[in-house]
Amino acid sequence: MTRNLIPGVIAMAAIVMASNILVQYPLGQWLTWGALTYPFSFLVTDLTNRLQGAAAARRVVIAGFVVGVICSLIGTQIMGEFGPLVTLRVALGSGLAFLVAQLTDVAVFNRLRQGSWWRAPFVSTIASSTLDTLIFFTVAFSAALVFIEPGNDVNWAGAELPLLGAGPMVPLWVSLAIGDWLVKLAMAIVALVPFRVIVGKMIARVA
Repeated sequence: MTRNLIPGVIAMAAIVMASNILVQYPLGQWLTWGALTYPFSFLVTDLTNRLQGAAAARRVVIAGFVVGVICSLIGTQIMGEFGPLVTLRVALGSGLAFLVAQLTDVAVFNRLRQGSWWRAPFVSTIASSTLDTLIFFTVAFSAALVFIEPGNDVNWAGAELPLLGAGPMVPLWVSLAIGDWLVKLAMAIVALVPFRVIVGKMIARVA
């Protein structure tokens, strides 16, 4: 690992660890505090991609994936009120979603990197965030995938409730997924500010 990758790796590891902890704490009915920290992982990936290239960004993603796996393994050993804090389905969904979404982010960003400054980070984050939410919540909570972990009771996630408390009747996990996705969309816009500032300062420093 080159010295230049260390800040990105540290930032990614910190975000992944913080999100794994904060996901245990509810924020209203549809979110957890982890929903506010996790989207910054895409900012780290995009900054690394812009400043050091796609290969460096992929290395940072792999480092984040390894940290996430370690956090999941630790979580499976911690018993909560209803069993392990991290079930097999949650661990699998989390790891798969992170790896696929982040690598997609790198690929889309790299494809658009020659366009307007905001286009690559915005489009890549929207695409990868959508993929991340779809993969995680489907793998972790969909009744169609109960065969992954038959002993894990996810009936609570399938309870039919109004969408986000006001829409048509859908499984609870769908409302959780959409709430999470909406936060990621908002953070994709917010993250453009630090992206622009940091890239501008780093370019000016080496000029």
